[in-house]
This record gives sequence, C-alpha cells and structure tokens, in this order.
Amino acid sequence: MHSIMERNFRALLEAQWDKQKFLCIGLDPSLEKIPRSIQRPSTRETITAFNRALIDATKDVAGAYKVNAAFYEAHGDEGWAALRETVEYVHEQALDLPVILDAKRADIGSSNEGYVMGSFKHMRSDAITVQPYLGSEALEPFLSQANKGIIVLCRTSNEGSGELQDLIVDGEPLFIRVARLVSDKWNTNKNCALVVGATYPDELRRVRAVVGDMPILIPGVGAQGGDLEKTVLAGKDARGRGFIISSSRAIIYASSGPDFAEAARAEALRTDSAIRAVL
Repeated sequence: MHSIMERNFRALLEAQWDKQKFLCIGLDPSLEKIPRSIQRPSTRETITAFNRALIDATKDVAGAYKVNAAFYEAHGDEGWAALRETVEYVHEQALDLPVILDAKRADIGSSNEGYVMGSFKHMRSDAITVQPYLGSEALEPFLSQANKGIIVLCRTSNEGSGELQDLIVDGEPLFIRVARLVSDKWNTNKNCALVVGATYPDELRRVRAVVGDMPILIPGVGAQGGDLEKTVLAGKDARGRGFIISSSRAIIYASSGPDFAEAARAEALRTDSAIRAVL
C-alpha cells in the first residue's frame, strides 16, 4: 500500500469519477449546531465524534471530503487536534477518498514551505486551496508537490467576489486571466485545480472553456443557493467529468436530532442522484 505522501490527488479523483461520484462533503462543524446527542465532554471529542458519524454514514456516497480550517482553528489546540483526527479517520475508513484542506493559503515562498509541511505532512491532506495573488513564484512550494492537489481560487461563490475578480485585465476579467495562467503556466505537474462557485454558472462555463479537463472544485450549492443542474452542465469537461461539487451545511445539518447521520446520508444520496441525473 502506498504511503499517504505518495497518494496522488488527481488519480484518486479520477478513480471516483470512474464510479460517477462527484460529491464532495464539507466537514465544517459549528459547535453550536452539533446535535446534543453527539456532544462529548471536550470540544475535540465532540467535533471528532460528529465528523466520524458523518463519515461512517456517507463514505460510500462521497467522492471526496473537504475540511475548512476556519471551523477548527476557531477552537485552538482542541480544534487542530479534531482536524487532524478527522483527516486520519477518513484515511482509515475510506482510504480511496481524497481529503481537501480548505485553508486558502498564500504567502511568500519561505512561509509557504511551512504551510506545505503542515498541510501535507502533519495534517496529511491530499489537496489544499490556495490564493493566486502572490503569483507562481511564491506558490512554488505548493506547485512542486506533484502528488498533491493545488486548488487555486478563481471565481469564488461569495456575493462580493466580483469587486476584484471581475476587473478587466488586458480585455478579459481577472478571474479568466487567473484560469489561463494556472492552465497554461502553473500546471506543469498536472496537479492544479480551480475553485469556481456554483453561484456563477456563466462564469463557470467560461472557465471550463479556458482550462480544458482541469479539475474544478465547485462550492455554493445547497445553503448558498447555487443551481445544481446549471452547475453540472457548466462545470463538466468534454469527458463528462472534471468537477467536484462541494456541499457542507445542507448535508451535515440536515437534522439537528439524534438521526443527524442518517439525515446527512439521505441528503448526500439526494444530491448525488441529482448530479447523476444531469450527466
């Protein structure tokens, strides 16, 4: 069996796409929303127990898991421990599923070397989200990790994203310039992907036209209101794959009662079926 560091993010994705699995479940726990039935004596234990129950219930439906660092950092040492234990549990229970660390890292190169060690060696994630603003030279410590997914923010799902991302640069929006840069120049190791929100299907279609079969992580369905059918049609590549649709709150908080895991599974199955129906 290959070690965690040898796991190849793109290969893991392709294997899930072969099974027509495109749903990425976001394990983004808010302590006040975790059902009372799964509450434990400590924050670390509560978050870990909640996530483990969700993983057990959905591991045969999900094509990937995503953990947003902010929901764990908010709880200090206990949150970091819960994050690490959550990633480890995915590797133990669903070794063929990639884990994306949604941390949106970006800094100068020497600082990024520290982020690489923390994200991939210590947290053992298979991919990480990064910001493009500092350029490829600064991102090289990430881009050089050939087995890891480097998922670059391109057109984000939030309402105010156009303030910078829609700025016209040499005749085209900045988000298209980012997509073109990543596709044409940064993706030398074929390990890059992009983030494009489901709330902007027209922009998603434009990005897909630029990047060919590069993977696109698509948040914004579910609680953020992105249209699933439009998203799939705009996001799929020429092979009918190439996308990862991420849903967090709509799945993990489908119920606030003791049946939360079963409800999460039902919502995950519903979303998975809805995706397949469009393909």
